[in-house]
Amino acid sequence: MLYYLFRFLEKFDIPGSHLWSYISFRALLTLILALIISAWFGEHFIKYMKRRNIAETSRDPSIDPFGEKKKGVPTMGGIIIIVSILVPVLLLGRMRNIYLILMIITTVWLGFLGFLDDYIKIFRKNKDGLKGKWKIVGQVSIGLIVGLTLWLSPDAKINENLTTVRQGQETVIHKSEAVKSLKTTIPFVKNHDLDYSKITSFCGENARAAGWILFVIMTIFVVTAVSNGANLNDGMDGMCSGTSAIIGVALGILAYVSSHIEYAAYFNIMFVPGSQELVIFLCAFIGAMIGFLWYNAFPAQVFMGDTGSLTIGGIIGVVAVIIHKELLLLILCGIFFVESLSVIIQTQVFKIYKRKGQRVRVFRATPIHDNFRKLDSQLDPTSRYIFKSWPQRQFHESKITVRFWIVSIILAALTIITLKIR
Repeated sequence: MLYYLFRFLEKFDIPGSHLWSYISFRALLTLILALIISAWFGEHFIKYMKRRNIAETSRDPSIDPFGEKKKGVPTMGGIIIIVSILVPVLLLGRMRNIYLILMIITTVWLGFLGFLDDYIKIFRKNKDGLKGKWKIVGQVSIGLIVGLTLWLSPDAKINENLTTVRQGQETVIHKSEAVKSLKTTIPFVKNHDLDYSKITSFCGENARAAGWILFVIMTIFVVTAVSNGANLNDGMDGMCSGTSAIIGVALGILAYVSSHIEYAAYFNIMFVPGSQELVIFLCAFIGAMIGFLWYNAFPAQVFMGDTGSLTIGGIIGVVAVIIHKELLLLILCGIFFVESLSVIIQTQVFKIYKRKGQRVRVFRATPIHDNFRKLDSQLDPTSRYIFKSWPQRQFHESKITVRFWIVSIILAALTIITLKIR
């Protein structure tokens, strides 16, 4: 809104109005505004939730040894995150941008899905929350909307990178015409992008249409997987918010270089016109995460709940798909991936051995972060643990959280480095 106002005022040579044409100016202003809103609104939100007694009532001591201290802490703090993202974006974003519209829809959609889950847990006193199948339906639906929009919208185009040889040196340029593209960046591979239509080349004349169908399926998978990964990562004070802020910074860098034709050529990646508005959105995202961390760091004054975690994961997944960097999420969201993988391994191994009449678990507890804070005295005596002696002692959750942040920083740096190491 303010973007259009000041661009209008620029016609009348109003001092300072030209600044709104700079992405850097709007991005930093968005970051600051998101931080301020998160800090101000967060305080009032926590007080309101405490007055209404909308808080955690119980925690499983076998999973969280510090759970007793967390009773009475307000939840549904994801509302703080969503408000802190949407308000700055609506004020400072260029609302005619298809990518920004998709991000707003994703935030509202998954925020509402998570809100339903938290509402059922708190007000209906059902700790299981929204049934898993309905969560999946909601995640698949937004993935389908995003995938189909990127397929069908005439505004969702890219300028493909093209390598030429001049005077014995390779030079990367971009095709002058923006086109609909099924290409995505492959990490560590030089001058090679994955083209979904080549995977479906066996379909003959229909290879391109089949490639778009595969792209939509991939989008659904990415959004669902990352959303669930963030949800599983949300188990300790400050864990998910800190990790997501780090991921947001890396995505912001990737979005910026993808939106700048010279930087895109330098890094030999696709130029995505219009993706600069994602930088605005991601700055709001980072500001909201850091502002929320003010209250969510140990000891937490508020929990984000599924309202926040499902939304966070969906945002990360959709941004990566838009800038054609979804394959980089295997590295960037390594923490989410390991959290999800640990749950899958634990569940499947337990089911396999249960059929044989045995109770076998791989880890002390899952998601994997719970493995590091579980005491020997809290283990099931009727079960056999494959990694029972790992770790050899219990860690405080604040130490686990910081170490997960450090790993996330390393993964984020490695993700950016993949643009040069090919």
